[in-house]
Amino acid sequence: MGKPYSNDLRDRVVASVEQEGLSRRQAAARYDVGISSVIRWVGRFRETGSVSPGQIGGHKPKKIRGAHRDWLVERCRNEAFTLRGLVAELADRGLKVDYRSVWAFVHEEKLSYKKRRWSRPSSGAPTSRAGVSNG
Repeated sequence: MGKPYSNDLRDRVVASVEQEGLSRRQAAARYDVGISSVIRWVGRFRETGSVSPGQIGGHKPKKIRGAHRDWLVERCRNEAFTLRGLVAELADRGLKVDYRSVWAFVHEEKLSYKKRRWSRPSSGAPTSRAGVSNG
């Protein structure tokens, strides 16, 4: 993601629109910035009185925490599960999360569930009965 334009440039662009009477398109052409940027800057200035950019990025807290986390850990340790099934169960409990969130939680908590391998024939050569030709 790119960095925001400097406040100095933003101030000059907004001043040319507000004080000099230029149109937003003319100001964008004069300062070689996008028209949509000028529209947003002027709108922000009129709403807040500032042209400073808002916060970029930041930490988003996880949805699966507290009582939901405790329930989910207990649930995963006690019986078999599928991730889609856990998403549905959490929705029934009032927490709307997506598949990826549940996958990340299960992975971080090391709660993966492996299906049992049922006995299968070996992957060697096919067996033949004695006295029967394969030809």
